[in-house]
Amino acid sequence: MSDLRHYDVITSPVITEKSTMVSEFSQVVFNVPKTATKPQIKAAVEYLFGVKVTAVNTLIRKGKTKRFRGRIGHQSDQKKAIVTLAEGQSIDVSTGL
Repeated sequence: MSDLRHYDVITSPVITEKSTMVSEFSQVVFNVPKTATKPQIKAAVEYLFGVKVTAVNTLIRKGKTKRFRGRIGHQSDQKKAIVTLAEGQSIDVSTGL
């Protein structure tokens, strides 16, 4: 993969209470495009952050129907990747790339 393609695979880190709890187990959660595959995600994280990845788990959160001021809207589907890092490795997601 080219160097610029790695930046397209990792959209943003997920900063929630649950994602900070799994950081104790050397895991980091990222938003990724729905077309991204596990090998692409692993290669992008290893290249961008300089860490060793042992596993990548993905999930797709289905979009919800929401109402706002009487109008019906629909949130889009979202794919997340839970990346498990090797022992002793860590990523500080509060700083930018």
